[in-house]
Amino acid sequence: MRQIILDTETTGRDVNDKHRVIEIGCLELIDRRLTKRHFHCFLNPGRDNEAGAFAVHGLSTEFLRDKPEFKVIADELLEFIQGSQLIIHNAPFDLGFLDNEFKLTKKKYKKISEYCQILDTLPLARQLHPGQRNSLDALCKRYAIDNSKRDKHGALLDAELLAQVYLAMTGGQTHLFDEEQIVHAMQTTKPRKIINETVILPVIYANREELIAHQNRLTSINKLSGQYKWPINAKEIN
Repeated sequence: MRQIILDTETTGRDVNDKHRVIEIGCLELIDRRLTKRHFHCFLNPGRDNEAGAFAVHGLSTEFLRDKPEFKVIADELLEFIQGSQLIIHNAPFDLGFLDNEFKLTKKKYKKISEYCQILDTLPLARQLHPGQRNSLDALCKRYAIDNSKRDKHGALLDAELLAQVYLAMTGGQTHLFDEEQIVHAMQTTKPRKIINETVILPVIYANREELIAHQNRLTSINKLSGQYKWPINAKEIN
């Protein structure tokens, strides 16, 4: 499955007040593993930031003045996300702004939900942790994910943190090892002494109850990640 973790920064909180997107960060996730592909850009919104928004992300009007307008990167963004499952924390906020940006190009773009599946991690977190704070910072703390570099919000950094939170919430996977890390581990592992002996090891097969427990665990992970399958019972195992 190809999934895209997406986050945005904006000039203000309400798209109806003509606030605009100023930063987009996307990370690619394939089969629950981060790839090295990403999409990231700063944008010139053609207007000033709201004071409260600037306090959050720190992206000044002067910094954004020479950045491209959204219409310049619209096709590139759509090509990157199309056909994927978008994973967003508080999806209505980001989608509302991005749909508005596509609309303002005056081209015949459809809504993002017609190009992609959408998985909102905020209601998912509320289901898993009812009555608790479920902001990205709160979830990072709950799942022991280091967010010490997040003194300001940033779309790409927040997407990286959300990727770790999503994997933790939907299966407990928080550490992803790339090929370089695996090679390094192999190179730094002390060689073992090999004894030339034939050892016959017993083969232990899972029993019916263990198979059921295993399949239901996989179903639980799929349900949390947006792919639901009903729990199985003993009759479904031959």
